[in-house]
Amino acid sequence: MPRPPRAHVVTGKWIFKHKLQSDGSLERYKTRWVLRGFTQWPGVDFDETFSPVVKPPTVRMVLSLALTRHWPIHQLDVKNAFLHGTLTETVYSQQPSGFEDPAHPDYVCLLKK
Repeated sequence: MPRPPRAHVVTGKWIFKHKLQSDGSLERYKTRWVLRGFTQWPGVDFDETFSPVVKPPTVRMVLSLALTRHWPIHQLDVKNAFLHGTLTETVYSQQPSGFEDPAHPDYVCLLKK
């Protein structure tokens, strides 16, 4: 999709990771394309796109309350939960480096999730 007029495009970067086996040997390489949300502009593409983070003291306080009041505790991993949510805002990303379309170098990606 061609670059939209007067729209800000969020940049990204590649994150590389080594997955290790239990003995410490290399199992595989992993990579993912991560957008830099801090490049968004207030009033343009800033509304309601954030990544909430819980501080450790808050977790300790909630666990302490659960323990003293005998509340059940459940754990789940939500590291990639955002991948399944559909965006309500219009967010554009640059083409991932190494995967640019040479026929359309100034095209951008419209994010849906």
